[in-house]
Amino acid sequence: MTDDALDALTRDLHAHLEATAELPIDRETNRWLGEAEAVARDAATSDLTAPVVKERVQHVEDLLSEVEDTGHEAGNEHLEAARSICRTILNG
Repeated sequence: MTDDALDALTRDLHAHLEATAELPIDRETNRWLGEAEAVARDAATSDLTAPVVKERVQHVEDLLSEVEDTGHEAGNEHLEAARSICRTILNG
């Protein structure tokens, strides 16, 4: 995976998680998503090496594994998109 592709994917990952902050999601789920969003923001906006970005994305994936359902249709769509992006980055 090229650095440009990795950058684009991490920006997309962050955007999906950031979008969940605007939705009415229960407090516990929101906590997991908020932490994942903060880590994704760091991966997307900091000048990090590809291996460090992948470590951050692995952490995001671990945090997202704690969420089964957001209780909101759009939230679930963003959650699934974020999980898919994590898999793409980690397998790329």
